[in-house]
Amino acid sequence: MTSRLEELATDNLLRVFGERDPRARAAAVAETYAEDVVFTDAEEELTGRDALAAKAQKLLDQAPGFVFQPVGPVRTVGNLAMLSWQLGPAGAPPVVTGIDISIVENDRIVKLYTVVNEAPAA
Repeated sequence: MTSRLEELATDNLLRVFGERDPRARAAAVAETYAEDVVFTDAEEELTGRDALAAKAQKLLDQAPGFVFQPVGPVRTVGNLAMLSWQLGPAGAPPVVTGIDISIVENDRIVKLYTVVNEAPAA
């Protein structure tokens, strides 16, 4: 199951939240999440694949030219996967970093938590 957890965590970051093509993202959403997936971040809690896909689109629209990149390996325990990430302009230092925590059941993400790291004090 560990390799499936790693695959799902990576797909969540790159094939969903990092995918700018809506058709490719829709296919990844169907393969990655349970129909009633619950997504939670500091801004809101959403339920369902459509709501999650809309959230990804909104984030991408707000950050043209930015790319998500994993930072380090996917860490797993039981049915939980954690993946640190960074977001910023391609080839430049990241603007935002964070971690995604996924809970997996029946080979799909059923709950997804995104925690954005505090920006360091200047």
